[in-house]
Amino acid sequence: MAKTKTQFVCQNCGTVHSRWAGKCDGCGEWNTIVEEDPMGGIGGGPGKAPKKGRAVALTTLSGETEQAPRIFTGISELDRATGGGFVRGSAVLIGGDPGIGKSTLLMQAAAALSRRGHRIIYVSGEEAVAQVRLRAQRLGAADSDVLLAAETNVEDILATISEGKRPDLVIIDSIQTLWSDTADSAPGTVTQVRTGVQAMIRFAKQTGAAMVLVGHVTKEGQIAGPRVVEHMVDAVIYFEGDRGHHYRILRTVKNRFGPTDEIGVFEMSDNGLRDVSNPSELFLGERNAKSPGAAVFAGMEGTRPVLVEVQALVAATSLGTPRRAVVGWDSSRLAMILAVLEAHCGVRLGQHDVYLNVAGGYRISEPAADMAIASALVSSLAGAALPADCVFFGEISLSGAVRPVSQTSQRLKEAEKLGFAGAMLPATSAELPKNGSARWTMIEDLPDLVARIAGSAKKLGKGHENAGEDD
Repeated sequence: MAKTKTQFVCQNCGTVHSRWAGKCDGCGEWNTIVEEDPMGGIGGGPGKAPKKGRAVALTTLSGETEQAPRIFTGISELDRATGGGFVRGSAVLIGGDPGIGKSTLLMQAAAALSRRGHRIIYVSGEEAVAQVRLRAQRLGAADSDVLLAAETNVEDILATISEGKRPDLVIIDSIQTLWSDTADSAPGTVTQVRTGVQAMIRFAKQTGAAMVLVGHVTKEGQIAGPRVVEHMVDAVIYFEGDRGHHYRILRTVKNRFGPTDEIGVFEMSDNGLRDVSNPSELFLGERNAKSPGAAVFAGMEGTRPVLVEVQALVAATSLGTPRRAVVGWDSSRLAMILAVLEAHCGVRLGQHDVYLNVAGGYRISEPAADMAIASALVSSLAGAALPADCVFFGEISLSGAVRPVSQTSQRLKEAEKLGFAGAMLPATSAELPKNGSARWTMIEDLPDLVARIAGSAKKLGKGHENAGEDD
């Protein structure tokens, strides 16, 4: 009889080790390696003869294709993030911080689909039935025909959802609470999570039911468990937001049936989440146009243009090492912009503290925000407010040149729709809108941008001096 060999698996990243160690070689975390049964109900077991395969039919790339059948929820921002609704037979993984609103959103989606005549099953592994009912009453979803269960055993869940008519949508909240008799480990471990997700995906593919899996996130903001889970599912969606702000963002990072980098914006209220059709108005709602160090960035999230305010504060410091505090942007990108400003523009910030914030708790990830960041920094240092009706976008290279960005036309159209009459953009930008009333200022390099802002600061200072003489 073949001897059963054990393996040691990291509970943080899923790396397999041949023996126990205090530190994981894959992620560098300490005390995360646990001994597990390598079979765990997965595979055929040691010594089992391999099964002879069968030939499958081969086809060509050309031919007619059918659109994937979708289930529309009626919640516009959710349908936008998923690419037009949930696809039948697909598995969607939703992650987010605790208390961010994942269960609230899924309960609203389940109630909306149930009212449209779909059969929805909601399985909760973290809360009791009474707690889920209280949430449904608060959200006004108690009158819907959503079928509810509180269970964590994988085999019991599969037996329950397999009875009767096939469900259109199954919600599992959450995958870290699932456990199976075939895996000899505690719930939440890598083996149990992988086993539970495999079973749920297999049920979705066999029956054609859409499966939504809720996942916990780590302190770094990534979905907990092995990264192989994200490769197994068809779509991965992150539910983001700051508890200090009332809005939430549903961000798609993977979607086999639709576009990636798409977002849906919601506003949290006492009655649940509400769709925000125009996020730019939300992020610019409390803007002070006369304050130095504030620039409006015209960004893109997937196919949606978003305007957001970037705030910078440059203050002299008495410390030997000045502070660099960044909220909503990449700190290493800020260090690069500061270096380019000093090397090519003569802007000395080595004796100044720099504080950078993206208003509304929004997070910018695209390099097109470089010019807006640089404009806000120079504006704060010079003490001159930027034009209130102007937007900024463009990527800055290490040589100081301003490089063009994609989807210029969509950015300018969104800015003009919201009442912005001007824009500072790269001189080599293409795809400019033919019919537009906005004033466009073409910027060739970063010294040109700094000179324009410094020139407006001198005019402002001269105006103040003349006003003082008249008095």
